[in-house]
Amino acid sequence: MPGWLQAGGWGLLAGSALLVGAALGYLARIPQRIIASIMAFGAGVLLSAVAFELFAEADEQAGLLPTALGAVGGAVVYTGCNVLLARRGARHRKRSGGQQPSEAEQGGSGTALALGALLDGVPESIVIGTSLLGGGAISVVTVAAVFISNVPEGLSSAAGMRHAGRSRRYVFTLWAGIALISGLAAVAGYTVLGDAPAAVLAAITALAGGAILAMVADTMIPEAFEDAHLLIGLITVAGFLVAFALSQAG
Repeated sequence: MPGWLQAGGWGLLAGSALLVGAALGYLARIPQRIIASIMAFGAGVLLSAVAFELFAEADEQAGLLPTALGAVGGAVVYTGCNVLLARRGARHRKRSGGQQPSEAEQGGSGTALALGALLDGVPESIVIGTSLLGGGAISVVTVAAVFISNVPEGLSSAAGMRHAGRSRRYVFTLWAGIALISGLAAVAGYTVLGDAPAAVLAAITALAGGAILAMVADTMIPEAFEDAHLLIGLITVAGFLVAFALSQAG
Protein backbone atom coordinates (compact mmCIF):
# COMPACT_ATOMS: atom_id res chain seq x y z
CA MET A 1 0.00 0.00 0.00
CA PRO A 2 1.40 3.46 -0.90
CA GLY A 3 2.76 5.44 2.03
CA TRP A 4 0.47 8.41 1.43
CA LEU A 5 -2.56 6.13 1.54
CA GLN A 6 -1.39 4.57 4.80
CA ALA A 7 -0.90 8.04 6.26
CA GLY A 8 -4.38 9.10 5.22
CA GLY A 9 -5.94 5.96 6.64
CA TRP A 10 -4.26 6.36 10.02
CA GLY A 11 -5.14 10.05 10.12
CA LEU A 12 -8.75 9.28 9.27
CA LEU A 13 -8.87 6.58 11.95
CA ALA A 14 -7.58 8.96 14.61
CA GLY A 15 -9.90 11.73 13.44
CA SER A 16 -12.93 9.44 13.42
CA ALA A 17 -12.73 9.37 17.23
CA LEU A 18 -13.96 12.99 17.15
CA LEU A 19 -17.15 11.80 15.44
CA VAL A 20 -17.55 8.98 17.98
CA GLY A 21 -17.16 11.45 20.84
CA ALA A 22 -19.53 13.93 19.19
CA ALA A 23 -22.21 11.24 18.87
CA LEU A 24 -21.89 10.42 22.56
CA GLY A 25 -21.87 14.07 23.58
CA TYR A 26 -24.80 15.15 21.44
CA LEU A 27 -27.11 12.14 21.67
CA ALA A 28 -26.45 10.99 25.24
CA ARG A 29 -27.05 13.02 28.38
CA ILE A 30 -23.74 12.42 30.10
CA PRO A 31 -23.25 14.17 33.48
CA GLN A 32 -20.89 17.14 33.45
CA ARG A 33 -18.58 15.52 36.01
CA ILE A 34 -18.14 12.46 33.80
CA ILE A 35 -17.38 14.60 30.75
CA ALA A 36 -14.86 16.61 32.75
CA SER A 37 -13.20 13.43 34.02
CA ILE A 38 -12.92 11.99 30.50
CA MET A 39 -11.42 15.28 29.33
CA ALA A 40 -8.82 15.15 32.12
CA PHE A 41 -7.85 11.63 31.04
CA GLY A 42 -7.50 12.76 27.42
CA ALA A 43 -5.34 15.71 28.47
CA GLY A 44 -3.01 13.35 30.33
CA VAL A 45 -2.73 11.12 27.27
CA LEU A 46 -1.77 14.03 25.03
CA LEU A 47 0.73 15.45 27.51
CA SER A 48 2.50 12.10 27.62
CA ALA A 49 2.47 11.67 23.84
CA VAL A 50 3.93 15.13 23.32
CA ALA A 51 6.72 14.53 25.84
CA PHE A 52 7.72 10.95 25.02
CA GLU A 53 6.90 10.80 21.31
CA LEU A 54 6.95 14.21 19.64
CA PHE A 55 9.58 16.14 21.59
CA ALA A 56 11.75 13.08 22.17
CA GLU A 57 11.69 12.25 18.46
CA ALA A 58 12.44 15.83 17.42
CA ASP A 59 15.36 16.03 19.83
CA GLU A 60 16.74 12.71 18.56
CA GLN A 61 16.50 13.90 14.95
CA ALA A 62 18.05 17.34 15.25
CA GLY A 63 18.88 18.26 18.83
CA LEU A 64 17.55 20.71 21.36
CA LEU A 65 17.62 24.00 19.42
CA PRO A 66 15.31 23.03 16.50
CA THR A 67 13.07 21.25 18.99
CA ALA A 68 12.80 24.29 21.24
CA LEU A 69 12.31 26.69 18.32
CA GLY A 70 9.63 24.47 16.83
CA ALA A 71 7.80 24.10 20.14
CA VAL A 72 7.78 27.84 20.78
CA GLY A 73 6.72 28.52 17.19
CA GLY A 74 3.84 26.06 17.45
CA ALA A 75 2.63 27.57 20.70
CA VAL A 76 2.85 31.12 19.29
CA VAL A 77 1.00 30.26 16.08
CA TYR A 78 -1.69 28.31 17.92
CA THR A 79 -2.18 31.04 20.54
CA GLY A 80 -2.37 33.79 17.92
CA CYS A 81 -4.98 31.92 15.87
CA ASN A 82 -6.86 31.00 19.02
CA VAL A 83 -7.05 34.64 20.13
CA LEU A 84 -8.59 35.62 16.79
CA LEU A 85 -11.12 32.78 16.91
CA ALA A 86 -11.98 33.45 20.54
CA ARG A 87 -13.07 36.97 19.62
CA ARG A 88 -15.52 35.46 17.15
CA GLY A 89 -17.15 32.97 19.48
CA ALA A 90 -14.85 29.92 19.61
CA ARG A 91 -13.33 30.57 23.02
CA HIS A 92 -15.26 27.78 24.74
CA ARG A 93 -15.41 25.31 21.85
CA LYS A 94 -14.50 22.35 24.07
CA ARG A 95 -16.76 23.29 26.97
CA SER A 96 -19.70 20.99 27.54
CA GLY A 97 -21.93 23.33 29.56
CA GLY A 98 -23.63 26.56 28.54
CA GLN A 99 -20.46 28.53 27.84
CA GLN A 100 -20.63 28.33 24.04
CA PRO A 101 -22.58 31.17 22.43
CA SER A 102 -25.44 30.44 20.06
CA GLU A 103 -25.54 31.97 16.58
CA ALA A 104 -28.18 34.41 17.83
CA GLU A 105 -25.94 35.53 20.69
CA GLN A 106 -22.87 35.95 18.49
CA GLY A 107 -23.18 35.87 14.73
CA GLY A 108 -20.47 33.86 13.00
CA SER A 109 -19.70 31.79 16.07
CA GLY A 110 -20.59 28.59 14.19
CA THR A 111 -17.89 29.27 11.61
CA ALA A 112 -15.44 30.17 14.35
CA LEU A 113 -16.18 26.90 16.14
CA ALA A 114 -15.51 24.96 12.95
CA LEU A 115 -12.22 26.75 12.35
CA GLY A 116 -11.27 26.21 15.98
CA ALA A 117 -11.88 22.48 15.63
CA LEU A 118 -9.58 22.48 12.60
CA LEU A 119 -6.94 24.42 14.51
CA ASP A 120 -7.02 21.80 17.28
CA GLY A 121 -6.91 18.75 15.04
CA VAL A 122 -4.60 19.48 12.12
CA PRO A 123 -1.22 19.48 13.98
CA GLU A 124 -1.90 16.01 15.39
CA SER A 125 -2.74 14.63 11.96
CA ILE A 126 0.32 16.12 10.25
CA VAL A 127 2.55 14.37 12.80
CA ILE A 128 0.84 11.06 12.03
CA GLY A 129 1.76 11.51 8.36
CA THR A 130 5.37 12.52 9.01
CA SER A 131 5.93 9.49 11.24
CA LEU A 132 5.78 7.28 8.12
CA LEU A 133 8.52 9.16 6.26
CA GLY A 134 11.73 7.33 5.47
CA GLY A 135 9.95 4.00 5.29
CA GLY A 136 9.31 3.93 9.01
CA ALA A 137 6.37 2.26 10.67
CA ILE A 138 3.45 4.30 11.90
CA SER A 139 3.78 5.57 15.46
CA VAL A 140 1.10 3.44 17.10
CA VAL A 141 1.51 5.45 20.30
CA THR A 142 0.83 8.74 18.53
CA VAL A 143 -2.22 7.37 16.72
CA ALA A 144 -3.54 5.77 19.92
CA ALA A 145 -2.94 8.96 21.92
CA VAL A 146 -4.70 11.13 19.34
CA PHE A 147 -7.59 8.67 19.08
CA ILE A 148 -8.02 8.39 22.86
CA SER A 149 -7.87 12.16 23.35
CA ASN A 150 -10.17 12.92 20.40
CA VAL A 151 -13.09 11.05 21.98
CA PRO A 152 -13.40 13.43 24.97
CA GLU A 153 -12.67 16.44 22.76
CA GLY A 154 -15.55 15.61 20.43
CA LEU A 155 -17.79 14.57 23.32
CA SER A 156 -17.34 17.76 25.33
CA SER A 157 -17.56 20.09 22.35
CA ALA A 158 -20.69 18.44 20.93
CA ALA A 159 -22.39 18.57 24.33
CA GLY A 160 -21.66 22.29 24.45
CA MET A 161 -23.00 22.75 20.93
CA ARG A 162 -26.23 21.01 21.95
CA HIS A 163 -26.58 23.42 24.89
CA ALA A 164 -26.01 26.33 22.49
CA GLY A 165 -28.91 25.13 20.34
CA ARG A 166 -26.90 23.98 17.32
CA SER A 167 -28.64 21.42 15.16
CA ARG A 168 -27.78 17.74 14.92
CA ARG A 169 -27.03 18.25 11.23
CA TYR A 170 -24.54 21.01 11.99
CA VAL A 171 -22.75 19.02 14.70
CA PHE A 172 -22.36 15.77 12.78
CA THR A 173 -21.48 17.48 9.50
CA LEU A 174 -18.81 19.48 11.32
CA TRP A 175 -17.16 16.52 13.03
CA ALA A 176 -17.41 14.24 9.99
CA GLY A 177 -15.69 16.99 8.01
CA ILE A 178 -12.96 17.38 10.64
CA ALA A 179 -12.37 13.61 10.59
CA LEU A 180 -11.98 13.71 6.80
CA ILE A 181 -9.66 16.71 6.96
CA SER A 182 -7.59 14.87 9.59
CA GLY A 183 -6.95 12.15 7.02
CA LEU A 184 -6.04 14.73 4.37
CA ALA A 185 -3.71 16.53 6.80
CA ALA A 186 -1.90 13.25 7.45
CA VAL A 187 -1.52 12.77 3.68
CA ALA A 188 -0.14 16.32 3.42
CA GLY A 189 2.32 15.63 6.22
CA TYR A 190 3.60 12.60 4.33
CA THR A 191 3.70 14.08 0.81
CA VAL A 192 4.63 17.73 1.33
CA LEU A 193 7.39 16.99 3.84
CA GLY A 194 8.69 13.86 2.14
CA ASP A 195 11.99 15.41 1.03
CA ALA A 196 12.52 17.69 4.01
CA PRO A 197 15.83 17.43 5.90
CA ALA A 198 15.92 15.99 9.41
CA ALA A 199 16.18 19.41 11.06
CA VAL A 200 13.02 20.62 9.29
CA LEU A 201 11.11 17.46 10.17
CA ALA A 202 12.23 17.81 13.78
CA ALA A 203 11.08 21.44 13.86
CA ILE A 204 7.70 20.50 12.33
CA THR A 205 7.24 17.69 14.84
CA ALA A 206 8.12 20.01 17.70
CA LEU A 207 5.89 22.74 16.24
CA ALA A 208 2.95 20.33 16.34
CA GLY A 209 3.90 19.37 19.89
CA GLY A 210 3.98 23.01 20.99
CA ALA A 211 0.58 23.65 19.40
CA ILE A 212 -0.88 20.56 21.09
CA LEU A 213 0.49 21.61 24.49
CA ALA A 214 -1.01 25.08 24.08
CA MET A 215 -4.33 23.51 23.04
CA VAL A 216 -4.39 21.21 26.09
CA ALA A 217 -3.74 24.10 28.47
CA ASP A 218 -6.20 26.45 26.80
CA THR A 219 -9.16 24.21 25.96
CA MET A 220 -8.98 20.81 27.66
CA ILE A 221 -7.73 21.52 31.18
CA PRO A 222 -10.30 24.31 31.84
CA GLU A 223 -13.14 21.92 30.97
CA ALA A 224 -11.64 19.20 33.16
CA PHE A 225 -11.10 21.54 36.11
CA GLU A 226 -14.59 23.05 35.95
CA ASP A 227 -16.44 20.01 37.28
CA ALA A 228 -13.80 17.50 38.35
CA HIS A 229 -11.21 19.74 40.01
CA LEU A 230 -10.84 17.57 43.13
CA LEU A 231 -9.89 14.53 41.06
CA ILE A 232 -8.35 16.11 37.96
CA GLY A 233 -4.79 15.42 39.09
CA LEU A 234 -5.34 11.70 39.61
CA ILE A 235 -7.29 11.27 36.38
CA THR A 236 -4.76 13.24 34.32
CA VAL A 237 -1.90 11.16 35.72
CA ALA A 238 -3.83 7.99 34.82
CA GLY A 239 -4.10 9.17 31.19
CA PHE A 240 -0.43 10.15 31.20
CA LEU A 241 0.61 6.72 32.44
CA VAL A 242 -1.53 4.89 29.90
CA ALA A 243 0.18 6.73 27.04
CA PHE A 244 3.58 6.29 28.70
CA ALA A 245 2.99 2.54 28.98
CA LEU A 246 2.11 2.42 25.27
CA SER A 247 5.30 4.28 24.37
CA GLN A 248 7.42 1.90 26.46
CA ALA A 249 5.70 -1.15 24.98
CA GLY A 250 6.31 0.18 21.48
